[in-house]
Amino acid sequence: MRLTIPTRRGQLAGVRLDPAVSARGTVILVPGFTGSKEDFIAVFEPLVELGWSVVSYDQLGQHESAGPDDQTAYTLDLFAQDLLDVVSEVATGPVHVVGHSFGGLVGRHAALQDGGASFTSLTLFCTGPGPISSTRHDDLTALVDALPHTPLPLIYQVMDAADRASGWEPPSQEVADMLEGRFLANSPHGLRSKAAILLTADDRTAELVALAQTGLPIWVVYGENDDAWPTAEQDQVAAALGVSPVVIPNAAHSPNAENPLATADAWNELFSR
Repeated sequence: MRLTIPTRRGQLAGVRLDPAVSARGTVILVPGFTGSKEDFIAVFEPLVELGWSVVSYDQLGQHESAGPDDQTAYTLDLFAQDLLDVVSEVATGPVHVVGHSFGGLVGRHAALQDGGASFTSLTLFCTGPGPISSTRHDDLTALVDALPHTPLPLIYQVMDAADRASGWEPPSQEVADMLEGRFLANSPHGLRSKAAILLTADDRTAELVALAQTGLPIWVVYGENDDAWPTAEQDQVAAALGVSPVVIPNAAHSPNAENPLATADAWNELFSR
């Protein structure tokens, strides 16, 4: 079910699926940098079958959540405030927040912002402690330099050509069209700000550890071939938190799409503890 979620900054586009019987709680899925709510479609039904209500949304300036042409509207503080507003509007019962990639930085920031009061648990999903892997810095720096004055269609053509040259092909023309349309719907100012955040994010592991010690469960989950942040860095976060990282087999940076059943099962096991 599609829904519109009111926040202090305006309306965000979301999707929701509920079990036929009373839900065990709500799972809120926060998408990453160039992603959207649709990234999680493959895990919706498995999670609902396990008894959870599931909600995902486009962050401000992302896909179907229109945002202003103003660089100052896209900060971690404000993205985190949006997430807390979403939780307040849509969640019932225990609230398990899963932040994917950039969305993990948002989830972390929101949990630290309100001392974990709004969450039952936080899952850092394919998210590292600080700046994204150095292998991605050149591309992100080029994006920061190009935006907002370079047209998004031109940027997408360059990115798509590079992906295809590396061997990636979309599974269908429908998916290819969706990926292109989604990227072009983004706010150039939002993309620029998020790229800059990925390049400069502070390592807040010590603060997370202190928060976990107050009783908030914080989990680390990633695909075995994740290359956005080194898996060793994600392991270090887990070790500091005193938890074992959960590694999804046959997956890279998007286990939610690459191995959705294993991903849903892994999340369910964590949420059920």
